[in-house]
Amino acid sequence: MAVSTPRSAAAFLERRESEHALHFVKYQGLGNDFIMVDNRDSAVPKVTPEEAAKLCDRNFGVGADGVIFVMPGVNGADYTMRIFNSDGSEPEMCGNGVRCFARFIAELENLQGTHSFKIHTGAGLIIPEIQNDGKVKVDMGQPILSGPNVPTKLPSTKNKAVVQADLVVDGSIWQVTCVSMGNPHCVTFGTKDLKDLHVDDLKLSDIGPNFEHHEMFPARTNTEFVQVLSRSHLKMRVWERGAGETLACGTGACAVVVAAVLEGRAERKCVVDLPGGPLEIEWREDDNHVYMTGPAEAVFYGSAIH
Repeated sequence: MAVSTPRSAAAFLERRESEHALHFVKYQGLGNDFIMVDNRDSAVPKVTPEEAAKLCDRNFGVGADGVIFVMPGVNGADYTMRIFNSDGSEPEMCGNGVRCFARFIAELENLQGTHSFKIHTGAGLIIPEIQNDGKVKVDMGQPILSGPNVPTKLPSTKNKAVVQADLVVDGSIWQVTCVSMGNPHCVTFGTKDLKDLHVDDLKLSDIGPNFEHHEMFPARTNTEFVQVLSRSHLKMRVWERGAGETLACGTGACAVVVAAVLEGRAERKCVVDLPGGPLEIEWREDDNHVYMTGPAEAVFYGSAIH
């Protein structure tokens, strides 16, 4: 069987799509993987949330943590990013996804060297910049700390923020800090009884859903379990809202550093180790913005029947 390999994503995606076939490019950022769809000709996604869930199925579909659409920009943005999770739900944005989004745009537009883009997302304007080493640095904006705006029903403990609040999950009292990076995050460094968390010992499939669907989180939540290696080096595992345990979560890594600073556990610039690899996170004091730097790369081109 002969297999032809296109020279670029643009060349592949320009091939005629039939009514039931969807061209895509598979991307991954630290193992957080996405089906990238060129949707620049329409503000309507090419697949429905139900079809996206089927495409993300790792046994009966392509397999991915989500489907991301590159859509026309609005309100002065260069592009619009929408994403359907593997369960068909639509999050506000995705940190690893936006790095893949930037690299996908560069491939579609045949751009070389450093470039930045203004991306409209459900979490507001996000600005990724492709660097000379191929990594993508993203201005993730300012963290949202006010409890009702995260949102969480937990009472504030520190200047309207929810920091080291008690949350009862399965009979254990976890201490949590709540942060929104445009999407909700519940960050924990352990229970009241267990001060030093060893994240590799956790069975996330058991406890993750109970955090995600906890009554204190009206929009559900992403949950990060964090181990402090040093004041500039953190290790985390994540249970993502709508996707379950994943190898990486960019907004989660940002939320982790913000929470660590608020709890006095870390400096403002950290390396965060995730199961899929490290991210560099900085919460700058001068502009209150969080910056994330990490890799993203294409894996393969494909067509799927939907």
